[in-house]
Amino acid sequence: MDFKKEIADILNEKISELNLEEIQSMIEIPPNSDMGDFAFPCFKLAKVFRKAPNLIAQDVVEAIGDNNLFEKIDTAGAYVNFTIDKMTFAKTVIEEIIEKGEMFGSSDLGQNKNVIVEFSSPNIAKPFHIGHIRTTVIGSAINNIFKFLGYNTIAINHLGDYGTQFGKLIVAINAWGDREVIKSNPIPELLKLYIKFHEEAENKPELEDEARMWFKKLEDSDEEATELWKWIRDVSLLEFNRVYDMLGIKFDSYAGESFYSDKMPAVLEEMRSKDILQKSQGAEIVDLEPYNMPPALITKKDGSTLYITRDIAAAIYRKNHYDFHKNIYVVGSQQNLHFKQWIKIIELMGHEWAKDCIHVPFGMISLEEGTMSTRKGRVVFLEDVLNKAVERTKEIIASKNPNLEDKERVAKEVGIGAVVFQELSNNRIKDYTFSWDRTLNFDGESGPYVQYTHARASSLIRKSELECTKDVDYKLLSEKEVMDLIRILNKFPEVIIDAGRKHEPAVVTRYIIDVAQAFNKFYHDYSILVEDKELQKARLALVHASKQTIKNGLKLIGVAAPERM
Repeated sequence: MDFKKEIADILNEKISELNLEEIQSMIEIPPNSDMGDFAFPCFKLAKVFRKAPNLIAQDVVEAIGDNNLFEKIDTAGAYVNFTIDKMTFAKTVIEEIIEKGEMFGSSDLGQNKNVIVEFSSPNIAKPFHIGHIRTTVIGSAINNIFKFLGYNTIAINHLGDYGTQFGKLIVAINAWGDREVIKSNPIPELLKLYIKFHEEAENKPELEDEARMWFKKLEDSDEEATELWKWIRDVSLLEFNRVYDMLGIKFDSYAGESFYSDKMPAVLEEMRSKDILQKSQGAEIVDLEPYNMPPALITKKDGSTLYITRDIAAAIYRKNHYDFHKNIYVVGSQQNLHFKQWIKIIELMGHEWAKDCIHVPFGMISLEEGTMSTRKGRVVFLEDVLNKAVERTKEIIASKNPNLEDKERVAKEVGIGAVVFQELSNNRIKDYTFSWDRTLNFDGESGPYVQYTHARASSLIRKSELECTKDVDYKLLSEKEVMDLIRILNKFPEVIIDAGRKHEPAVVTRYIIDVAQAFNKFYHDYSILVEDKELQKARLALVHASKQTIKNGLKLIGVAAPERM
């Protein structure tokens, strides 16, 4: 039963001045359960009925009269408050969770429409560092949320595998590199060469010209440049995939910038034919001054393309290839202008689907010693962070539960889960400074706290010999703390829709903390495995529903739910 829909139907019979959708969108959940389970504000009706909203609320209560669905219907100022019959509420919510299982909270809202989520997208030959964790786990969670909402998602890793930096690397490998040494430890060795190039270029600026020349050769499919570039890409992907495997993240496509290199001439021709491009000192630009943006450089003097050109080509290819409903880019907030520029250019080209290209920005990570810089070698490798979190978890298990089965697997699930959970527990737009202490602190509102709550619920179900999902007497679930937990569980489907609408995984993360806290209060205040079999069965049904909801929420944000801890 959709309680909101039921209430909207009842109100719709009494208020003909608003349609059903309007009424349903106005129904709220009160901030305090003492005020009821649902509330309907009457402010909007004041002009229609030429009456004070509080008086309209009283009229609505009288018009509805008695209804078996509700324990009571009353007013609080301009609000009509509905308190659902406790037994009906408990039975409806718990049985739906048990029946739907891993699909509880999902919907067919997306109707299988294609949604592209581009995320992670590290630069080839550079370290997969802690700064990449944001786009990687935020993007993966958004992909999971949209899939859960019934969309057909396409996860794209738009690799940074093109651009002048490859000219720099080719120069560096030819001048100072040893392929066998690079093969033994690819990313750190390529990073050393990249740093060395920038150090040398400070005294020899002609190296920058040589790098541009090599990139132009790569664009023109020069055999030596292409062979070196492919080799760099292959060894980098091996490194990246090791981290993706640790995080349990998979992609449907690794089509990076290079994939669009042969698609750019047609895009440039289209832009020229539509008179969007202008010549400027030998280069080509799009004038965006009328839209309060600086001009966008599309081709350089030597004819080579830029990042923005490739993004335009990629968007056009994706529309033609996938016919997307939404094309979502999970990219840091310092790229805000870049996205505004190229999306405006797509619009100027006459593509009405430009509005369906959505930039989802996030705040930056800095280090305690300052901003991260690949050129200066000031980075924290993401793999090191994940491995340290796993080691820390092993130490905790050794001291608190040394006989735990499958310790290695649990240490990975909890350690990596702690890092991911912390990353997704704050609003994505916030900047923050990376701290080892905070990352490895598993106390408080953390991933391990939620995972432990799930394991505790699993333990209770294992210890009981009762079948807790059938023939439950829901009248036995009426205490305030019990009902508070049931109310929170009931919110899960709307929480997922809200997270999808806001492109904000933190909505899910904070929600499962609320579930864990409400469950632990219930667990603390009421014995579960009591002598009274009917009461035990009823409370276990609630344990089962709580466990399932926590598991579903954790899965959406990419965190495992261990059965034992």
